[in-house]
Amino acid sequence: MNQSILILILSFIACFIACVITIPLLRRLKVSQYILGYVTEHKEKSGTPTMGGLTFIISSILVLAFFKVVKYHICFALLSIAFAYMLVGFMDDFLKLKRQDNLGLKPYQKIIFQFGIALIASLFCFINGLTEVYIPFTDGLVELGWVSIPLYTFVFIAITNCVNLTDGLDSLAAGVSLAYLLILAFLIILQNASITSFSISKICFAISGALIAYLLFNTNKASVFMGDTGSLSLGAVIGACSIFTGNVFYIPLLGIMFVVSGVSVIIQVLYYKKTKKRVFLMAPLHHHFQMKGNSESKISFAYFSLTLIIGAVCLLNYL
Repeated sequence: MNQSILILILSFIACFIACVITIPLLRRLKVSQYILGYVTEHKEKSGTPTMGGLTFIISSILVLAFFKVVKYHICFALLSIAFAYMLVGFMDDFLKLKRQDNLGLKPYQKIIFQFGIALIASLFCFINGLTEVYIPFTDGLVELGWVSIPLYTFVFIAITNCVNLTDGLDSLAAGVSLAYLLILAFLIILQNASITSFSISKICFAISGALIAYLLFNTNKASVFMGDTGSLSLGAVIGACSIFTGNVFYIPLLGIMFVVSGVSVIIQVLYYKKTKKRVFLMAPLHHHFQMKGNSESKISFAYFSLTLIIGAVCLLNYL
């Protein structure tokens, strides 16, 4: 546990230094976010540097490498999955910058990349026997067998896109991800996990420490955005850390605010196609709350708090 706390602290320091160096560089290189015209509340954010996800992912990986956490092939695979999704996000962000619009990769291109990585990750889990999962609020375990392949593939695609959809307000996706990963780290420890799973908890602590530093620059008014570079890699970390430790069924609980973002968009699109009317003033749901007059800080804090509260309830079974 002492090493986990040290990893968190060093990741915080590393990411803080990375942000201090990187943000001015991104600004000079004009690596800035293109703001959609119909989000009138965000007009003032035009020109804010993006691709900030590089800071917390790279700094975390360097700290984990220093502590030799990556020597476990499961941990190395987990970080490789996160890095692969980060590259997809980086390509998306790069194309947005090049074209000066908010399109990036075409939807079919993005889903092909995401599906390919998710399928490879799911096959890796099946081959390495990572198919036994915890039943929430019980001490029970269930063996998924080959069912894990389609399930894990779906989960990877779903959680990465839901985190991406949640990344719409300052500190929102980063704050919810921080709460999720901290709760998951303690959940893994309380489950009396194996040495490998315990090492994965250190990955959670590393990303958490880096996110705390990143949030110093991302809270309203943000000095930097994570971009798809950050949101897709965060979703991959959340999915992989949960799946690799047998906590896949905890994802819709600990990640309830991510689920809300994804489901609200689906409801809005389907209802509008059928009736030409909207359920929400704007989707995802956090934009609905924003258009109702709530500040970004208030919405982000509410999402963060709800994630922590639900996470605390999930931990009660092991206390």
